[in-house]
Amino acid sequence: MTSAGRFAPSPSGELHVGNLRTAMLAWLFARSTGRAFLLRVEDLDRARAGAEAVQLRDLEAVGVTWDGGVVRQTGRAALYDSAIKQLSDAGLTYECFCTRREIQEAPSAPHAPQGAYPGTCRTLSTAEREIRRTTRPAAIRLRSETQEWTVEDQLHGAYTGIVDDFVLRRNDGVTAYNLAVVVDDAEQGIDQVVRGDDLLSSTPRQAYLASVLGLPVPEYAHVPLVVNHDGDRLAKRDGAVTLGDLAAVGLSAEEVRDMILESLELPMGPLGDAVDRFEPARLPLEPWVWTGRLQAMIRKGD
Repeated sequence: MTSAGRFAPSPSGELHVGNLRTAMLAWLFARSTGRAFLLRVEDLDRARAGAEAVQLRDLEAVGVTWDGGVVRQTGRAALYDSAIKQLSDAGLTYECFCTRREIQEAPSAPHAPQGAYPGTCRTLSTAEREIRRTTRPAAIRLRSETQEWTVEDQLHGAYTGIVDDFVLRRNDGVTAYNLAVVVDDAEQGIDQVVRGDDLLSSTPRQAYLASVLGLPVPEYAHVPLVVNHDGDRLAKRDGAVTLGDLAAVGLSAEEVRDMILESLELPMGPLGDAVDRFEPARLPLEPWVWTGRLQAMIRKGD
């Protein structure tokens, strides 16, 4: 199977500058290492009508192209079911009936890492499970056999994080992100995962799950986010942050692309021209403070 990188947006709205920067980085990581580049729409949750089409258009506008067709998670239920069955057959799952409030208020299990699921439902008897099923549908959790796992990240080095009994399938029947992303990456031959560094903390869970399922663990590179002037992750509330909004105040997609490339200390111009100059070791490791709104306002006032 051909090695590949990927970008996997959720179709919950338009991509903002931070999303586009991460997509461009994922594309550059893949193309500079001779990998294919795939696009997967993670539409198990929070899908908004029309959002996918706008996202695909905006990616192409900044030069992010992909190989093959677009894959959507909603068409992959059989793969997720098979993975959960494999884990269940091995005795590595259990039903959980806890609400979020109950989890937040429960005391931590002895020796459990801070923030880990306390294991409330881990040892329920058959009779107790039968009683609880009459009042609340069950989520499915992994019966983890470790408390932490270490991954190697190309930008962050060795990173050790919590591995608790995390959810594999929610109680509304929707497959949880941590399971879906592991199964999808393995099935698509993705051996390089480039994404925002806000997802680094969940990566040990995913790498551990891949190892339990006997799947290959990809190479990881968690890249810095784009933040606003307060240091918070960029969001729509920060003003003109999408290509559509920026076009309305005078900034073209090509100009936005060039601003992103400049922030990465890469030559401005078509994205393909930056491949030969791209070196992960030279990437800025600090978050990029988005000044696009100010520049757009200046352009509008010209």
